[in-house]
Amino acid sequence: MQPSLPFSDIQDREIIQRRTAPPFKTQLLKWIGNKQRFAHEIVSYFPVQFGTYYEPFLGSGAVLATLAPKSGLGSDGFKPLVEIWQALKNQPDQLSMWYAERWERMKTAAKEVVYEQVKASYNSNPNGADLLFLCRSCYGGVVRFRKADGYMSTPCGVHQPISPTSFNKRTDEWRRRCRHTNFIHSDYAAIMDVAKKGDLVYCDPPYVDTQTIIYGAQAFSLAKLFEVIGRCKSRGVYVALSIDGTKRSGNKICNVPIPDGIFETEASVNCGRSMLRRFQMAGQTLEGEVVSDRLLLTYSVPDC
Repeated sequence: MQPSLPFSDIQDREIIQRRTAPPFKTQLLKWIGNKQRFAHEIVSYFPVQFGTYYEPFLGSGAVLATLAPKSGLGSDGFKPLVEIWQALKNQPDQLSMWYAERWERMKTAAKEVVYEQVKASYNSNPNGADLLFLCRSCYGGVVRFRKADGYMSTPCGVHQPISPTSFNKRTDEWRRRCRHTNFIHSDYAAIMDVAKKGDLVYCDPPYVDTQTIIYGAQAFSLAKLFEVIGRCKSRGVYVALSIDGTKRSGNKICNVPIPDGIFETEASVNCGRSMLRRFQMAGQTLEGEVVSDRLLLTYSVPDC
């Protein structure tokens, strides 16, 4: 791993005033690692003032929507997922139509049959329209992919997918919150290297300990991400990083090597019971499966 880069002049031991954000609990997408329930806590560690907000591992977009930035760029390396976000921003009626068309099929065929049909369609030609329905109806909200060929393998969930009417209400709210954000398909490093002094980047990458089943995670390099974060900090960009903390209600500490000199602040964020373990332990108790994330900041904030 390359040595960390020096502190920028603007951020050298500067104490950043924290913001407040009310909880926003309405999910648009179900997704592994979804931070909807505690996104407001993460946002509370963000600076009150910053330029453009960047979220280069967009996923479910929970932190983005909770923050509702005045200027934002959401990106992801997974093209079908980005297609969903681009439709939300530019063609919300089409997004609603994608979901409604697949949901309506359940009026003439069993939910499990429709789900398998949509999954087969997605696996033959990965696309945002199919992925939208799958992520809202798969088991436990765990959208997982086979390592060998990217095959989406999660079975159908036991729950009834929400109605198109309910989905449309969510679409309206999410589009309002994301109206100042643009969405692009891009590698995270290319996006983060665009950020300027005073901008804010929030990173929620694949987790080292568990998330090798998600798209692209098998080839993800945490060491490379740290290098990119170091470059951001040297330019005066604020960076917040969510990464492995503890699992099994604190009985397992995830050993993630954090380089010296990049991060000024570390906080612990209680994430509740593990989504992945809920999927793996169907029907079993999860009292011992509480997860806490580490939130690492390249700047100092009070009360930490």
